[in-house]
Amino acid sequence: MSAPTSTVEQAIHEALATVDDPEIHRPITDLGMVKSVELTADGLVTVGLLLTVVGCPLRDKLRADITAAVGAVSGVRAVEVDFGVMSDEQRRELQTRLRGGGTAEPVIPFAQPGARTRVYAVASGKGGVGKSSVTVNLAAALAARGLSVGVVDADIYGHSVPRMLGTSARPTQVEDMIMPPEAYGVKVISIGMFTAGNAAVVWRGPMLHRALQQFLADVYWGDLDVLLLDLPPGTGDMAISLAQLLPNAEILVVTTPQVAAAEVAERAGAIALQTHQRLVGVVENMSWLELPSGERMEIFGTGGGTTVAESLTRLVGARVPLLGQVPLDPRLRETGDVGTPIVVADPTSPAAVALLAVADQLAVRRESLAGKPLGLRPAARG
Repeated sequence: MSAPTSTVEQAIHEALATVDDPEIHRPITDLGMVKSVELTADGLVTVGLLLTVVGCPLRDKLRADITAAVGAVSGVRAVEVDFGVMSDEQRRELQTRLRGGGTAEPVIPFAQPGARTRVYAVASGKGGVGKSSVTVNLAAALAARGLSVGVVDADIYGHSVPRMLGTSARPTQVEDMIMPPEAYGVKVISIGMFTAGNAAVVWRGPMLHRALQQFLADVYWGDLDVLLLDLPPGTGDMAISLAQLLPNAEILVVTTPQVAAAEVAERAGAIALQTHQRLVGVVENMSWLELPSGERMEIFGTGGGTTVAESLTRLVGARVPLLGQVPLDPRLRETGDVGTPIVVADPTSPAAVALLAVADQLAVRRESLAGKPLGLRPAARG
């Protein structure tokens, strides 16, 4: 005996509720994407699905996911997906829903009271110390631990994060809300996703500030556990904008063992005194080259990371730890060039092991209890 039609239809709707939009990562039923569901007597199901934009690049994945979910329902013989496109009004409703239903105006979720996302700004005093490589690998390592992770490529002039994460995808847009692409479990946004080819970006301070503001407020990040920002080198406009837009961000300083690089890195970390941001620690990159004999060749000298950590500790009056030393490893450069972080491509390599250890420390950092309710009640007096 076949199941009653109403029971089959209910099961179909329940199956559709298990299908997430690949970009927004929420059920298509919650997003208002399911326009209609039709079931014929011989078990053919036709799902009318509204895409957020014309020519959605992920329509094939949606078709496959819907077909698999609905096709598994008892009583369903075949599944067809009939694609349509949301109207302007429907997109506005979706945008409002994604922003919490209260307002369609963009806000920076990470700067709101009670925000639980840990924000790490990866900074360096000078270029060429591997700051972007550290950022990308920490992001991939944290995502591999099951955390929801995002990366903002805030180095507008020298953007390189999309290449290092192996993504050339363009963001899609719902009204004025941007859906970031994802690679290795990491959501990422970069100015390089909006420029033609390898075009240079020639902007002054106000434009840089607006770009960072849009990356933080106009992008739909969802519920992130960790957000990393790859800052440009130095203590210029972007560092100031970061302090204004994300005063709760914690600074992670990247340096090399070289004395000259360490001195400049100290200045990059010292800006935290003026912006009242916390210094989470120092990462020393290119610490040594390990030879086949096991001997370490210290190409850029020694002690830069320790020097920076000790200097910043004295400067801020609180411990700033040296979180790790990453050896000079050609594989780190090679994997970055082909778009596969070394923590994914070769997790047992010395560089990957060091970066994974730093990620472990960032992942388990204790959150401050200041301003958070503890759920305690005073005991009643007898």
